[in-house]
Amino acid sequence: MSPRAASRLEAIGFMQVYDYEHGKRDWGSFGLPREGTLAESPSAGDAARRGVPTCRLSDDLSAVREHVRASGWETCIVVTDGRVVLGRLGRRALAADDSRSVEDAMSEGPSTVRPSLPLDKLIERIKRRNLSSFVVTTPDGRLVGLALLTEAEQLVAEQAST
Repeated sequence: MSPRAASRLEAIGFMQVYDYEHGKRDWGSFGLPREGTLAESPSAGDAARRGVPTCRLSDDLSAVREHVRASGWETCIVVTDGRVVLGRLGRRALAADDSRSVEDAMSEGPSTVRPSLPLDKLIERIKRRNLSSFVVTTPDGRLVGLALLTEAEQLVAEQAST
C-alpha cells in the first residue's frame, strides 16, 4: 500500500494501518498467504515439512543423534533460539559414534531457498545438485522447513492432474 493510501485510511478512522514497503515478492518469500494466479502453483513453502528435527549448538550430539534416529529422519537442522539456520547435521554426522560437538559435526551454512520459489524450480535445483532435500528459510534466515524431493515431485504431479 502506498503512503498516500495509508494516510487516507488513518484519516477515515482506521487505527492500525501498515505500509508494507517490500512488496509482493518479499511477502511470498516469508511464506505468507498468496492470492492470484501464482498462488495456484505449488511453491517451496507448500512442500516444506515443518516437523524436521532441529537442535542447538549447545545440545549434546549423542542425544541429538538418538532423537533424530527415533524420529525416522536422516537430518537435523541446527538453529538458534530464534530458529535462524546455522547448519545441518547430515547422514554421516548422525551415523557416526564420536564425541564431537554439534558445532564440529554440522555442515555450516547450508544452501537455502525461499518459500516463494516455484516448486518446479526447486525440483530442478535439487536434482542438479544430486540431493534429496533442500532447506527452506525466510529472507532473514529463519527455518520454514525441509522440502523433500519425493514429496515435491508428488505435489507437482497432483497439481498437474487437477
